[in-house]
Amino acid sequence: MSTSHLPLYDPAVDDLGVTLRTADALDLARKALDKHSSANVHDHSAMIGAAVGLEMSLRALVAALDKEAGR
Repeated sequence: MSTSHLPLYDPAVDDLGVTLRTADALDLARKALDKHSSANVHDHSAMIGAAVGLEMSLRALVAALDKEAGR
């Protein structure tokens, strides 16, 4: 039995080529945490939404910090 796999992040498709300023990325991360903090762990859709939203905001924050540090 074969299972299809689609990664959460594919740089060839998902990379927008834009890096937020650190302050904006931090604000985005805080908003994502606030939005998903009350998600029902027994709701599959809520957990998928939380995982994607938090992954996106974390990726944006890391990119902003890397840019700030010159990496």
